[in-house]
Amino acid sequence: MPEADTGKVEKSFYVDVPQKSELFFLKGSNSYDWGMKNRLARIFDAASGKTVMLAFDHGYFQGPTTGLERPDITILPLAPYADALMLTRGILRSVIPPSLNRATVLRASGGPSILKELSNEHIAMDMDDAVRLNACAVATQVFIGGERETQSVINLTRLIDMGNRVGMPVLGVTAVGKELVRDTKYIRLATRMCAELGAAFVKTYFVPDFETVTAACPVPIVIAGGKKLPELDALQMAYEAINQGAAGVDMGRNIFQSEAPVAMIRAVRKVVHENMRPKQAHEMFLDLKQQQA
Repeated sequence: MPEADTGKVEKSFYVDVPQKSELFFLKGSNSYDWGMKNRLARIFDAASGKTVMLAFDHGYFQGPTTGLERPDITILPLAPYADALMLTRGILRSVIPPSLNRATVLRASGGPSILKELSNEHIAMDMDDAVRLNACAVATQVFIGGERETQSVINLTRLIDMGNRVGMPVLGVTAVGKELVRDTKYIRLATRMCAELGAAFVKTYFVPDFETVTAACPVPIVIAGGKKLPELDALQMAYEAINQGAAGVDMGRNIFQSEAPVAMIRAVRKVVHENMRPKQAHEMFLDLKQQQA
């Protein structure tokens, strides 16, 4: 049967140009299907290979924590400067405008509040809802060494199986129980377990000899900001983590509890994506803070 195109312009098939099949830019992600890679590419910047995630999912167990009393007022001005937002589906639906073109990572685990044993979490959303909300990933806590370690591991593996069916990456979040020491050996164990079980990327804490943590983990690691630090200290932590193999930061309190949150997230972006030195980034923060005053 003849081809439908009957035009007189000669066709060119570029027979002398081989088709390129480029490797995906994220560590450990090349074997994923197209949809999962596309979602990860919305979280991580393809040029730098890094991400600045803004975490404000604290309310799922803490309630209206300081700086998150009104996310519509405190978070929305910050969102344009983040590569991805880590949040709950409730805040996504009630606060975040659908026109905001930012990747979202949805908290998918929950259960106890700060009044109870935090490790007693279960899967708290259906994967269909994550797809319905156009999420780029879902996240769950993994309490390695905690009272309900096995339960949290099962939560992770169930989410991974559910995510694989629809092309949804899963972020494994390492949690430190009250009885556990946040040291390098523990973080290596927790992050490696998350990767071995199939997490597409892992969130953990920055610790000494962090390069051994990132080297031992075959998927990207983003660091948690943790408790509020002086701005220079938070920028220093981000800089050291990036230069020891981290693929980004997932900061919350160190941004939205800052005296100048917009200035802070802009400074963090410079450190993460452009490897700006902490003192220079802090000077930038102070200049922006003064301009916003």
